[in-house]
Formats: sequence, structure tokens, C-alpha cells
Amino acid sequence: MGPIAHAASTAVNGEHDMTTITRRGETVHINGDLPAVGSPAPDFKLTRKDLSDVSLADYAGLRKVLSIVPSLDTPTCAMSARQFNQRAAALENTVVLNISADLPFAMARFCEIEGIEAVEALSMMRDRRFATDYGILQVDGPMAGLTARAVLVLDTHDVVVYRDLVPEIRQEPDYDAALAALESAG
Repeated sequence: MGPIAHAASTAVNGEHDMTTITRRGETVHINGDLPAVGSPAPDFKLTRKDLSDVSLADYAGLRKVLSIVPSLDTPTCAMSARQFNQRAAALENTVVLNISADLPFAMARFCEIEGIEAVEALSMMRDRRFATDYGILQVDGPMAGLTARAVLVLDTHDVVVYRDLVPEIRQEPDYDAALAALESAG
């Protein structure tokens, strides 16, 4: 399945093209592009709710859904976590990773209150390179320093089979398209 191309690309200060999304109709620049379909996903170091660190290798052999959100403490991000939790419960050989800048303590509290058990919440607390390596760091606007909203699906070999940079930060991702790509990933 090919990439989903939602975001636009514009010149910034006449230097180079930069991906953009919107927040309430205002343009927000993103530091790069999501990894291309067919390319290997960059490794990462993220932190679990129990403060242990994980990398992509910790999920070896599993299909992965990376649900990337600015913060679970926003309505759309919370809905996204709930939707993937509900839809991921029955998926075999799959892990859904909800990645945000939230502190692990806040993520744990959110997951407990919301009954989120089928999605693993991961924090960029110790290493923000995830946002830059995946090309989703908001570089301006009121949420600069947080990620854009995006979904990537990786096969069992960590190759990107689907990507979706959500064009409006308050919009939910296309869950059906992500899950269809996951099914075709074997």
C-alpha cells in the first residue's frame, strides 16, 4: 500500500521545503517527512510507564502500529488511544504503541482511568530524537516541541507499510486504513 499524502510542503525562509499541517486552520511546520513506505523504520529509545526504556528491537517479530500523538491530555489524542485500544485487542502478532511527549506517570494514570490495556504507551521523556528521526516534530506554533499526529504501520521486519500524517492536528487518523494495511502486512 502506498503512502497517504495529506500534508503540504512549503518553503520556509526560502531555504528548503518543510512539511506542514494545520492547527485550527493555522499552518504549523514539521521538521521533515515520515519514513517512506518500503523503508526501514528508524530505531528509537522510548520510555515505558514503568520508566524502563525500549527500542524497536524489543518488539522484534511483531507487526507494529505506531500511533503518534502530541499528548494524551487532549481530546483527540485520548480518542485515538481509546480507538486503537478497542480495535487492537483481537489482533494477533501485533503491538500498538502510543507515542507522546507525556511523562510516564501521566500516561500510566490516563491508561488506568481509561482502561487502556491493549495499547502500550511510550514517552519521549529521555530522548526526543524519535520526533526528529521520524520527521514529525512541530517546529513552530503553540505546540512547538511536540509531535504532529501520525500513524505508521510496520511489518514484522520493521519496514514501513503505511504512513499517515494527519493534516489537521485536531483530526483523528484513518483507523480503518491503518488496520487494513496491518492486515496486508501479514
